[in-house]
Amino acid sequence: MATTAEIADAVVAVLASVPGPIPVQAGRSWLPLADLTEMEALRVTVVPAGRTIAPAARDLLVHDHRIEIAVQQRLTSDAATDLDPLEALVERLALHLAHTPLVITGLSWVGAEHAPLVAHEHLNELRQFTSLLVVTYRSWETR
Repeated sequence: MATTAEIADAVVAVLASVPGPIPVQAGRSWLPLADLTEMEALRVTVVPAGRTIAPAARDLLVHDHRIEIAVQQRLTSDAATDLDPLEALVERLALHLAHTPLVITGLSWVGAEHAPLVAHEHLNELRQFTSLLVVTYRSWETR
């Protein structure tokens, strides 16, 4: 069975094939910290964020793997014309992951949560677009 970190690596690989006008170069990190000067270019960071294990049947366990994807870029303004294309990109990422299976067998996409759409404090204080997409993948294990 794949680890949550291996699933995050597979997510990075799938994000490289997202179609659209904004190219995506994602990277995986355990500690997604960056200097504000590094945010001039689009930054997509994939983090293995958590795992829950629960019984699914008498002899079966279900593993839900939580993967967080942060999309960030420093902006010159908070105008909708600057924010809307980035928000549309995050929506494309979510749909692409929903429709593109990972290369890991025995794994199913469960869902995605997109919150916050835009981190207001980052936009206000740093003039930085920050959006968080959380995807969950499920695997099963026989006891």
